[in-house]
Amino acid sequence: MVEGTREGRREPLFATTWELDRAEGGEVQRLKDTALEPYPDPVLEVPADLQRGVVVTSVDALLNWGRRSAVWPVTFGLACCAFEMIASAMSRFDIARFGMEAFRASPRQADLMIVAGTVTWKMATAIKRIYAQMAEPKWVISMGVCATSGGPYYQSYSVVPGVNHIVPVDVYVPGCPPRPDALLYGIMQLHEKIKRYRLTRQPAGV
Repeated sequence: MVEGTREGRREPLFATTWELDRAEGGEVQRLKDTALEPYPDPVLEVPADLQRGVVVTSVDALLNWGRRSAVWPVTFGLACCAFEMIASAMSRFDIARFGMEAFRASPRQADLMIVAGTVTWKMATAIKRIYAQMAEPKWVISMGVCATSGGPYYQSYSVVPGVNHIVPVDVYVPGCPPRPDALLYGIMQLHEKIKRYRLTRQPAGV
């Protein structure tokens, strides 16, 4: 295949994109070399003898009520799990009950990333970039076994062995693919986690 001319000579298409391909390949390889371990899951249990000493202010409670009542997910469907995520917004499951019907196309307007589908190493750079652009505080749901551990592509050369190697994950929704009601249950578990968010410390995973 040839494309265009330079000073009257025809050049192969790959010659015009070689530098871009090398830079992208280098970034993918850097991620594969450094993302060897998953982010540690935060420990949220409070010992029984300390529960009476933990105080959540009314400001925390008010802000967290607002946050969990209007979580805006970023549109991030990667594979077949995306169809179940889309179905959750339809009238039968009605994700609007949670104030989440507005799937955002821009990460700067979102505070939840639902990773629905297989995560390849080439897509990992986009996930990391989009997560960095999301508003704080932000959360991540790993939807389906492919996003959680690679699924049937586990230990494949091109598939990330769990999105928690790339970004911290708050809730895992198992299944292949999980039904929309399973995603709704995961969202309710996330709401419980948001209720415990405190302004006096950084959010988990930062």
